[in-house]
Order: sequence, then C-alpha cells, then structure tokens
Amino acid sequence: MIDIRLIRAEPQKFIDAARNKNIKVDIPALLEVDSQILDAQRELQDARTAQNAAGKKIAKLTGDDKATAIAEMAQFKTRAKELGDLIDRLQPKFDELMLLVAQPAAAEVPLGKDDTENVVLRVEGQVPTFDFEPKDHVQLGEALDIIDIPRGVKLAGSRNFILKGAGAMLHQAILRLALDQMTAKGFTLMTVPVLVKESVMYGTGYFPVGRDQAYLAERDQMSLVGTAEVPVTAYHTDEVLSFEDLPRKYVALSTCFRREAGAAGKDTYGLYRIHYFDKVEQVILCRNDEQTSIAHHQEILRNAEDVLRALELPYRVVNVCTGDLGQGQIQKYDIETWMPSRNGYGETHSASRFHEFQARRLNIRYRDESGRMHYVHTLNNTVIASPRVLVPVLELYQNADGSVTIPKALRPYMNGMERIEKRA
Repeated sequence: MIDIRLIRAEPQKFIDAARNKNIKVDIPALLEVDSQILDAQRELQDARTAQNAAGKKIAKLTGDDKATAIAEMAQFKTRAKELGDLIDRLQPKFDELMLLVAQPAAAEVPLGKDDTENVVLRVEGQVPTFDFEPKDHVQLGEALDIIDIPRGVKLAGSRNFILKGAGAMLHQAILRLALDQMTAKGFTLMTVPVLVKESVMYGTGYFPVGRDQAYLAERDQMSLVGTAEVPVTAYHTDEVLSFEDLPRKYVALSTCFRREAGAAGKDTYGLYRIHYFDKVEQVILCRNDEQTSIAHHQEILRNAEDVLRALELPYRVVNVCTGDLGQGQIQKYDIETWMPSRNGYGETHSASRFHEFQARRLNIRYRDESGRMHYVHTLNNTVIASPRVLVPVLELYQNADGSVTIPKALRPYMNGMERIEKRA
C-alpha cells in the first residue's frame, strides 16, 4: 500500500510506475474518488459541528425559537447521514484502486519491458564443459529411477512430479543445508501455515494483482501460499514492534503452490516450472531507513549465494528491470544458475525489498527512539528452492556412465553417500 499523500503530491510518478511495471491502475480516477471523499468528510465535519451547536442552543430556547432550532438540527442530522452514506459508497472504490497502485522502482533499477532486459551485474563460477554427451535432468532422473514425472502427472495433472529414493534424499539434503546455514547466521527458524486467510494474501501484495496465480479454497475464503514469505511477513500483522528488537530475521521452509496461469507452453519440460515445490525463504523486518534497507538487501543476497557456493554451482546475479518487478517491489535481484539443458542461466532465486509497501497493508509498525511511529521495511529472498535447483545439480554433477556425483556439502545429509548410481 502506498501513502495516499505521496500519490496526491506526485501523481505522474505513480502513473509512470504502473506503466513501467505493466500494472493497470487508473491514478486520475483514484485521485477523483479521493477528492470526493475528502470534500464529503470536510462537509460532514461541518454538519456535525453545526448539529452539536444547535443541540446546545435548544435547551436555552422556548417557543418558536426552540422549534426553529430543532428543525435546523434535524436538517444537519439528515445532511450528516447523507454524507456518511456517500463516504461509505465511495470508500470501496477508493480501497479497490489503492490496492492496485504500484510502488515506484528505485533509481538504480533499469528501465525495461520484461526479463529479457534485466541487467547482469556479475558472473560467479566457471561453466563446465563435458567430454561426453551430457543428459538433461529428466533423462538422468528417469535412468537412475529417482524422478517420476509420468506418475506425478497421473496423480495431479501437468507440471507435477514425484521424487523417490536418492532423488528425494537429495531434495531434502539441499533444503536442510540451506536451513542450517541460515540458522547459523542467527535467523529464527519458523514453521508456518501454507493455507492462509485471503487478507494475508492482500496484506503481502499477492492479491489482487496476482490472484490468478493462487490456488484458492474458496469455500473457506483461504488460499494456498506461493511462498513462505506470505505467512512469515504477515506474522506481526497489527503489531507495534520494539525498536530495540529490530531487525527481525526469520527463515522458514514450506511447500509452495503456484498455478502458473499464463504460462501455457512455457518451460513445460522437466522440473523447472511446476505447480508445487519446497522453498527455504528468508524475511527481514527492519527500521524505516533507506540505507538500512539496502544493507539488508545485500545481506540476504549474500546468504543465497553462500548456498550456491557451498553446492559449487556457477551462477550470475542480475538487476531486475522495471517490467519484471512485482507491484510492491522497489528493487529485486535475481540469481540465475547455469543449466546445461537450457544452454544458459535459469532463475533460481529472487531477493526483494519493499520499503513499507507490505507493512502498510499489514499494519506492522514500530516506535523509534523518540517515540514516533513508523512502518517497518520488509525484505525477502529465496535461500533455495527445490526441485528447480535439482536441474543444475543433476546436470552439472553427472558423469559419463550416467551416475551423478553428490556435492560434498550434501553428503553429510545423505548418510555419506557420494554418488547416485543406477541400481543393478
């Protein structure tokens, strides 16, 4: 949510932000409704003041003067009700438009129409070459009997899968490595609901703009989350936090559900774009300060990179352009990991900062040292998401005989197993 005072002061800034982010919202219509509400509120206050003044006079009057005063008070009361009803009719439209307003991107965010115009900031690690014809992760997984996509589709439809045996172990090992790294850095581990009230989805900015991507339990007005960011960020809804306790740093592992609406025919092969997956998510709530927010943004980006370094995977970091930013994001970095089967880098992580966009919707505030109230800034980042990360792990660690070497960092989580080999 954006402070309406900022929109009143610089409407063109928010018109441009919506256009740059490909979000449809009528800022002039919003300001017109806002103006009507403000006018009605001022007149309502005047009517109530006059009504109260007339009421005080009545007790001191008699005869015709008293009758006239009673009639006047009745008129003011009628007008006050009319104005109250008008505000009640206008407020839903105002709220509807406010929920669509896009956060303007930071100055350092490149202008661009979509992810093809994201800007590469740096490349880490060496892309390996093979002295044999490499297989993709599906070919490897099926030959090793650790991935079963046909039966996943049989059970749940397209973009579903089953991991089994060493494949399931590898998946869990990656998640446990990420959790151990994050808790070692002082992040508080949380287990959170993945089926939440729709108000939580609105509060974190996933509704109404992204509603078509969610799986809804409409009978109960609930939604499955697409990321643990949703319940973790909303954890302190309607609370006033202590300044001394900021920043709050949380990490959670959850299953995530995404309909992938609008992605028909895109990345349909394998484990890259699927309907459910597990993700370790980090969330920070910090004080309302630009430089503090930027510092934490770099911190959560480093945390994700540390996992990829532990796995010894080559990757690059990109500065996401305006057209690829979400409604509330002021800036986002994506990490893209090298995937041989795609002959390129594929997105595996996103690190975002929101300023107070989510905190305003969720009403998460703190008092500073002087007692003034502020909304917190929120940030979040993927620590790791699997099985998408299994794509580069399997493909980059494959051997000529079809086996897959297990990254050293994962072996303690796999009972010392060093290689996944085809069963005899």
